[in-house]
Amino acid sequence: MLSASGVPGTTKGVTMNHDYPILEFDPDTAAMIEPQKLIEPVEDMPEHCVICFFQDVIEHFREKGLLREVAAARSEMGRHPVYEFKHDGRSVALFHPGVGAPLAAALLEEIIAFGCKRFVVCGGAGVLDSDIAVGHLLVPVSAVRDEGTSYHYLPPDREVSATPEAVEAIETILNKRNVAYLLTKTWTTDAFYRETPKKVAQRKAEGCLSVEMEAAALFAVAQFRGVQIGQILYGGDDLGGDYWDNRDWENRWEVREQLIWLAAEACLLL
Repeated sequence: MLSASGVPGTTKGVTMNHDYPILEFDPDTAAMIEPQKLIEPVEDMPEHCVICFFQDVIEHFREKGLLREVAAARSEMGRHPVYEFKHDGRSVALFHPGVGAPLAAALLEEIIAFGCKRFVVCGGAGVLDSDIAVGHLLVPVSAVRDEGTSYHYLPPDREVSATPEAVEAIETILNKRNVAYLLTKTWTTDAFYRETPKKVAQRKAEGCLSVEMEAAALFAVAQFRGVQIGQILYGGDDLGGDYWDNRDWENRWEVREQLIWLAAEACLLL
């Protein structure tokens, strides 16, 4: 089959053939399926949005009556609700992006189509340095692209950056609230069961303090769609020693709830 340019294996003059398909980036901004053509904007959708990985906190907020559902994305997993909540009287959207880069990126695409434009993500991450305590906050300025989704949004490169204005807003709020944090590079991977000792050592040597599964993809989608995004992580399980240590990281309620409010406050500065 011929491409749009009439030349096999090219798109608009860009050579697509490569030994490794993941590197065959197509800069054409028009795809066969465009979320903005499929999804109607939601009239009262807040422009500011917290992307939250803590389903337990979201359920708690919902049970307390703090959330109002304003939209829902759908997949074969079911409904993915988008909520609105108030922070200092201002509206903020809230949704869970699922787990893993492909789903998180696709849901972010749809939330952007709904009308959100400014995002702060809150989640947990494995730490590559055992000196980082459970619950200590990490603010990624960039992510190593060791996943696949980002390569469909940006040309191949080693890293992708968070929005500088979003990082600045997060730092402003954390300093204002006297919350200790570390600026860092994070390692985004698709395969947490393949975080080998050699890879951990390599990522740590290039400046990564954390490992997670979504940041690079979320940052790439945001750059591609022209929206703002930053992220706050808290130190979770430990991959910095000779053995993996879970450290009971999922059961840190105070940190998880606090992060939603800090993320909302930072997002509202954008």
